[in-house]
Amino acid sequence: MSAIKLYRHPLSGHSHRVEVILSLLGLDAEIIDVDLKAGAHKKPEFLAKNSFGQVPALDDGDVTLSDSNAILVYLASKYDTERTWYPEDLTDQAEVQRFLSVAAGKVAFGPAAARLVNVFGAGLDHDAAIATAHGILIELEAHLNGRDWLATDLPTIADAANYAYIAHAPEGDVSLENYPNIRAWIERFESLPRFIAFEKTPVGLCA
Repeated sequence: MSAIKLYRHPLSGHSHRVEVILSLLGLDAEIIDVDLKAGAHKKPEFLAKNSFGQVPALDDGDVTLSDSNAILVYLASKYDTERTWYPEDLTDQAEVQRFLSVAAGKVAFGPAAARLVNVFGAGLDHDAAIATAHGILIELEAHLNGRDWLATDLPTIADAANYAYIAHAPEGDVSLENYPNIRAWIERFESLPRFIAFEKTPVGLCA
């Protein structure tokens, strides 16, 4: 059995970004589903892994980590021998961190929030989330003009962090039709060796 354990929910984009980087790095991990509907993420045994009561969490031997972006940095720093997913160059690292902030900011409050309303029935302002989503998509569309990846000339954890909620933005009624550069970036990411898909959810299914 693998020493790495990922505690996740299959419909969580935050969980998928960790699951996909584990796969892209060729790492074996035991995947443990956390029953959010039953409140398992608020039980003491899970809160011991993440006091905020959110998925994902990760065990790597004696190390327990939470926060998806922090886990990405850890995994890439420890296991990527070529140091491309989280580069050693400080300028490249800063670019990666910039887009980790985008994932935690405008993407979280835009396409991720819009999807939460449709998929999980979250009581959020759907129209505001859609507007925020298109705002960041317009910015990313321009950023990706003439480039393949968000942060460097190679795929990094910045791409992994932003992929799921952008690729699945239509589940929140956010169309990607007007963003050809983003659609091409999604296709490139999905074509990477060992890529694993994020489960597509029928709109209106509350978990």
